[in-house]
Amino acid sequence: FGRDVFVDVLGYRKYGHNEGDEPRFTQPKLYEAISKQKNARDNYAGQLMSEGVIDDTYIKQLELDYKSELEEDLEASRKKAKTVVTEILADDWIDYELGTVEDILKPVDTTFDLKKLNKIADGISHLPKDKNFIRKIERIIADRNKRYAETNQLDWAMGELLAYATLMEEGFNVRISGQDVERGTFSHRHAIIKTDNDEEINLHNTLGLAGKLDIYNSLLSEYGVVGFDYGYSMATPETLTIWEAQFGDFSNGAQIMIDQYISAAESKWKTQNGLVMLLPHGYEGQGSEHSSARMERYLQLCSRDNMIMANVTTPANFFHLLRRQMKWNFRKPLVVFTPKSLLRHSKVVSTKEELAKGSFQEVIDDVMQDKSKVTSLVFCTGKFYYDLLDRREENGRNDVALVRVEQLFPLPQKQLEIIIQKYPDVTEYIWAQEEPKNMGAWSYMLMNFNQIKLHLASQRVHSSPAAGSSARSKARHKKVIDMVFETP
Repeated sequence: FGRDVFVDVLGYRKYGHNEGDEPRFTQPKLYEAISKQKNARDNYAGQLMSEGVIDDTYIKQLELDYKSELEEDLEASRKKAKTVVTEILADDWIDYELGTVEDILKPVDTTFDLKKLNKIADGISHLPKDKNFIRKIERIIADRNKRYAETNQLDWAMGELLAYATLMEEGFNVRISGQDVERGTFSHRHAIIKTDNDEEINLHNTLGLAGKLDIYNSLLSEYGVVGFDYGYSMATPETLTIWEAQFGDFSNGAQIMIDQYISAAESKWKTQNGLVMLLPHGYEGQGSEHSSARMERYLQLCSRDNMIMANVTTPANFFHLLRRQMKWNFRKPLVVFTPKSLLRHSKVVSTKEELAKGSFQEVIDDVMQDKSKVTSLVFCTGKFYYDLLDRREENGRNDVALVRVEQLFPLPQKQLEIIIQKYPDVTEYIWAQEEPKNMGAWSYMLMNFNQIKLHLASQRVHSSPAAGSSARSKARHKKVIDMVFETP
């Protein structure tokens, strides 16, 4: 036309929502008018005929040819005994198998050569000498180096960053997105470091490793970002793809993706996905919107072998959990209820040897107790363990043992049974949680772990996950801990 063209298209639904729908129920006048309209094909054909471009014979022959083509395809399909559905991205998944519960619970070698680990740790705990950084960043990175090279007390951030780096050394890529993930919501990660001139430095990508780390602060749209990352993980099974919520509560913005795809895609379509969701979780007086990742909702979605739920308590176990995710010859979504206060907790440390030579522990027994003196066996998960541990040490209670369930789903039943057998004089088994009774893992444990009679120590039933008042939150928390250590 030699100039811009504006096309004004008026669209309408002629027959309603489906073949059983009657649109006149809701729009009688509109659909009376629509019923008198010719369809678009007839209108267009009429226009062309009026202009002498085609005739009626041409239209009839066009319809005949098209219907003949459809009939030929129909007859051809009837000759096939079995329909073959071409899988999406089949070439990318050719070396992967569908994993079972038994496969998930089998031990996986996640060790890493200590000498190589030392070299990588040195690389991510030194800043480039030719760049200028703010003093706080310099102190953080120097502290990482000291923790690794001198005190051998690796914190959460170091365990996490070394997991990524060791996977990169083995040829895997790592992709992380979410709000504030570059530094971490709680300023623990600092995977991207900025100079005082705003130049971005990704230390992982300066080490000459086989893989690369891509990490992006994403927009506050959980639905959109999780959907994108789910697709990214589907297209790249050799990449550890991670989405981290700013707070675990915020994942409810992505509920459609969680319900329709993450939890059910393998069951519905046999499509695997290894997306990792990191959901900060823990009751620390931050109110009802910043405490709970809604653990109970995820556990309710668990069935057979569709996902993995973890709530780990040490840097080493987090290190091995992330490495295990890529060592399998199958992929499963992994939901991790990650800590907040534990990121800098003095007791939440691991040694470099635990990273290099250890493995993922689904359950961690209480190694500090004389088992013959224990009469109360307490099961718990995540950060609450350290709250209970502090009270036990404060009261000098050697009759209470604390067992950490690090992997909630699939539940390591046999490991739990073996641990129970080690405590012959126990008279009371307790499930302790900081969440209200109608939340957390209590209903899940009650339904899935019936080898013993569990008593509950928790808050009472609440509609909100946590109290809005800091004082009330502390009082509720203390009451739950008091319940655990009440003398029977």
